[in-house]
Amino acid sequence: MKISREIKTAILVLSGIALFIFLFTYLKGEDIFTSSNTFYTEFDYNGLTESSPVTIKGNKIGKIEEIKYDFDTGKTLVSFSVTPELNFSKNSIVRLYQTGLMGGSALAIIDAADGNMAQPGDYIKSEVKEGVISSLGEDFSGLSEGLGTTLKSADTLVNSLNTLVVDDSDDGIKQAIAELNATLKSFKNVAFAANNLISKNDEKIASLLENFDKTAAELSILVKGLNEADLASTVKNLDEMILKFNQLASGLEAGEGSIGKLLKDESLYDNLENASKELELLLLDIKLHPARYRRILSKREIPYEEPTQEELNNN
Repeated sequence: MKISREIKTAILVLSGIALFIFLFTYLKGEDIFTSSNTFYTEFDYNGLTESSPVTIKGNKIGKIEEIKYDFDTGKTLVSFSVTPELNFSKNSIVRLYQTGLMGGSALAIIDAADGNMAQPGDYIKSEVKEGVISSLGEDFSGLSEGLGTTLKSADTLVNSLNTLVVDDSDDGIKQAIAELNATLKSFKNVAFAANNLISKNDEKIASLLENFDKTAAELSILVKGLNEADLASTVKNLDEMILKFNQLASGLEAGEGSIGKLLKDESLYDNLENASKELELLLLDIKLHPARYRRILSKREIPYEEPTQEELNNN
């Protein structure tokens, strides 16, 4: 069968149109051979462009299909499509975020992993994640204020250095710098000496700290034991006992009571001393003349005779 020139021309034109449509949709990021599910969300302002990516956990699974402004509500309506293999909860959140420092934006699905599965055509709740550029823009005022404070401090430091340098000539500045350099070297030598001292006595310092820890622990145990032993009550009882002893001593000093009278009354002391001597002589006589006391019930009276000096010395 012979094909006419007109049919060949028509087939060639239709093929060119189909190829053009395929290339155009491919450059837009669309795939005409792949089906997708479409969902909707809304934002207070628009930070997206059509064909912006839709991701989940950093993986691209769809794109923005259409962006419209709702004149009644003042919100931006966004329709986006995702691959049919993706199943996510209707309670999930669509987050608007910046993809880089240049300000590109995209949508991310934050799966709630609970509730019913979202169906094509459902509205999904949205939120906006603050980007790096907007954060810097909000904090730029504080940054500028801090920078101004730093510059003022630097200016004050320079003025103070100018005040320290009496001679404004080149030689005076060089001399001041040389003296400052010498001072810094001295501090450096002191620092090295301190480091050497610490390194040489590292073990001693560690042992000292360990002993201090042990002492502190033992002191803590001692204090705890004293608290448990009710030291305050013991001291109070001791104070009361000392007070009573002082009162007793004062009474003895004043001659109160039997012991006080014994200590203060000399005549009583003399009588006790005489009675002690007579009792001593009685016991000596009993020892020397026991027969005299065995007959104490007899009618015959044996007169008392004082012991001789020899008997006293022998006994």
